[in-house]
Amino acid sequence: MIEILTAREIEAARPAGRLVARVLQSLKQRTVPGTNLLELDTWAWALIEEAGARSCYVDYAPSFGRGPFGKVICTSVNDAVLHGLPHDYALREGDLLTLDFAVERGGWVADAAISFIVGRPVTEQDQHLIDTTTAALSAGIEAAQPGNKIGDISYAIGSVLTDAGYEVNTEFGGHGVGSTMHQDPHISNIGRPGRGYTLRPGLLLAIEPWAMVGTKQLVIDPDGWTLRSANGGRTAHAEHTVAITETGPEILTGSQP
Repeated sequence: MIEILTAREIEAARPAGRLVARVLQSLKQRTVPGTNLLELDTWAWALIEEAGARSCYVDYAPSFGRGPFGKVICTSVNDAVLHGLPHDYALREGDLLTLDFAVERGGWVADAAISFIVGRPVTEQDQHLIDTTTAALSAGIEAAQPGNKIGDISYAIGSVLTDAGYEVNTEFGGHGVGSTMHQDPHISNIGRPGRGYTLRPGLLLAIEPWAMVGTKQLVIDPDGWTLRSANGGRTAHAEHTVAITETGPEILTGSQP
């Protein structure tokens, strides 16, 4: 299903985007060496309830996971890159943590992810990895112009990742959002320009490049959810929910003043 929102509906979707951005920044600021992944989930729960919103994850049971997920945020550490199921783990100084978070508020969904180092200054390799996924996200968003194709977004993302020396996995990528999470169209993180669905004003997209050092292969944890790099290499993930408007892409999950 692909939903095209009216201008009024995009306006109604903005509070969900602001909430996602606020929760991610709040959790990042509170995360220090010794913070437990289960604490992060508890804090996210409290912020969702305070806002009168609804988690998109807790009851989520897609074919690619062992559902329902049971938590409200994905916490992926070091070699984990996607769908990290929060568990009893105290973060250590130097851990590379990805937080991926989605909520429904007022009938509309927003989804975003950030990656950062816990505690000590970042290494050159980790900084390159985080910077590259962030740059790939920016390139993908810039390509999300009305009249362009999904393939233009994929090509922009893939060009940044491959130019930086990373292989690109095509099993998981971005997607449409709207009144539900994980809608069509699928947005691969590599592709050919001028191909695929034509971007129209009113389309909401979750654009999400991610990368792994030295591999494009994934392995899955016994929990049935957490996806890791097959070689144990570090990983990073960046994501925003973007509205396609008449004048170009608008980030709904950007940092708020």
